[in-house]
Amino acid sequence: MLLTIDSGNTNIVFAVFDEAGVMRGEWRSSTNANRTADEFWVWLTHLMQLAEIDRDDIDAAIVATVVPATLFSLKRLCRRYFEVDPLVVGDPGVHLGIDNLLDRPEETGADRLVNAVAAHKEYGGPLIVIDFGTATTFEVVDSQGNYCGGAIVPGVHQSLEALHHSAALLPPVAVVRPERVIGKSTIPAMQSGIYWGYISLIEGLVARIRQEFTSAAGQGRRMKVIATGGLAPLFAEGCDVIDKTDLDLTLRGLYAIYQRNKKT
Repeated sequence: MLLTIDSGNTNIVFAVFDEAGVMRGEWRSSTNANRTADEFWVWLTHLMQLAEIDRDDIDAAIVATVVPATLFSLKRLCRRYFEVDPLVVGDPGVHLGIDNLLDRPEETGADRLVNAVAAHKEYGGPLIVIDFGTATTFEVVDSQGNYCGGAIVPGVHQSLEALHHSAALLPPVAVVRPERVIGKSTIPAMQSGIYWGYISLIEGLVARIRQEFTSAAGQGRRMKVIATGGLAPLFAEGCDVIDKTDLDLTLRGLYAIYQRNKKT
């Protein structure tokens, strides 16, 4: 079985895939650069037992991280407790099967590339991947699967926290879909602003990306829009431009990259 690890700014997601590519378990831990391999193991081993997965069933691992400080502990976890040397997305010799067309490809977050790999494999191209994470990212993938760049905006929760901490009279609020755009009191007004504001942001950026990409690439095919991340279903409800919600996109991308590289 394959252990996949997606280390983001907010959460680290662990998942186990069997030989047929079926996900047997998925677990989340808050990202903490000071957490040791031993601490990860104590936490993870109990969850794996509940899913009836034995440590000896794991014979490979792959890691993608946008928090370099977590990499040492995650690699030590794989080597010490699972006795496997993990592939690391971004390391020399780890082939993604796509070209990174950015001006400075070394600056690209591993999660953005993994999403591009998974989305093109599953849905073809050209397409846009929207990831509702700590930041909300828009990734552009052409019809050949090449990563063409995109846009990065503050994440939904980060925007709300900034609003609360910067304005003394604005309380913390939950992210929900309000029935009305015009809020009649402070909390409904904040919820409307964050939800319908992000809907407008999504629709506007998708329209501009489609227009720019079509003009530059000369491709007439409509770009599909795939959404992933915890808030994707909520925003997909109010946004007609999102074609598909896929919450396991990044994990399946890690699985696909491992399959491409396992022979070498």
